[in-house]
Amino acid sequence: MRVWILIMLGAIVALGQTPPPAAVPPVKPPDTLQRCRSILDDAVHDHNPDVRKGAAEALSLVGVKDIAVDLLPPMLDDHDVTVRVAVVSTLGDLKENKIFVIPLLNKALVDPIPEVDFAAAKVLYQLHDPEGTEYLLEVVNKESKASSSYITKEKRSALRMLHTPTKLFTTIAISAAGFAPVPGLGFGLSSAQGILSDPDSSARAASLLLVGGSTDPGLKDAVQSAFTDKEWSVRAAAAHVAAMHPFPEMRENLVPLLDDKKEAVQVRAAAAYLRLQQEAKAPPAKRHTVTHHPPVTTPTKTAHP
Repeated sequence: MRVWILIMLGAIVALGQTPPPAAVPPVKPPDTLQRCRSILDDAVHDHNPDVRKGAAEALSLVGVKDIAVDLLPPMLDDHDVTVRVAVVSTLGDLKENKIFVIPLLNKALVDPIPEVDFAAAKVLYQLHDPEGTEYLLEVVNKESKASSSYITKEKRSALRMLHTPTKLFTTIAISAAGFAPVPGLGFGLSSAQGILSDPDSSARAASLLLVGGSTDPGLKDAVQSAFTDKEWSVRAAAAHVAAMHPFPEMRENLVPLLDDKKEAVQVRAAAAYLRLQQEAKAPPAKRHTVTHHPPVTTPTKTAHP
């Protein structure tokens, strides 16, 4: 009897013991690449049209092999005109990928707002697409309109580049065009345009964008310092230049900007990080700067007697 009592007591004690807690696996920090994609995805779906517009511009730094191929097409249905114009501008930066770009530009060409149509027509014309040429000829013949009263009435500007120093942006565009495109990656002009056209953007940001393709050894230090500048436009320009120069060694410097209080900086830092990741995988492309040579003068032949 005592034996049975001892067995029963042992069983009760054993059943009453709390099993040891299961080991909790350590929390793995989020992957930076995935975080960059999430930042861009969130910005594209933000309720603020200025944030969505900034995301569209930033995607000009990313190639169609990444998140841009998923995010850009639905944005052509955005209810805000400035966002749709920004999307078209970014598609122009990705025009090397005609199979992806041309169908989207043809969709934008029949947008109910003429500003979007006109922007799409310009890119299609640059791609030697007959639809773009036909539209521009209609504008010349006054059969179509390149502007509308809708924008003025709503106190918006679908063509914010009108507030940008044209000569300065033209110089930046020429500088960007002086580099051979990396397969699958964009020219980033939409991103530069977005920074410059903001009324709060500073001359210092414009200057950094202007010298962004320079081989001057001082540029690297300037970009490093600009990452922590007090002006958001300078920080955004730093992220842009790091991506476009490119400065692959600065990729980790972009990570703190993913928490920047300014969305325009966040999305460019995220896009720049993704671009630098792709730059490392892309086949090397020969980059060359445009050199302006003095005009060649032909010596005048002197008649001999």
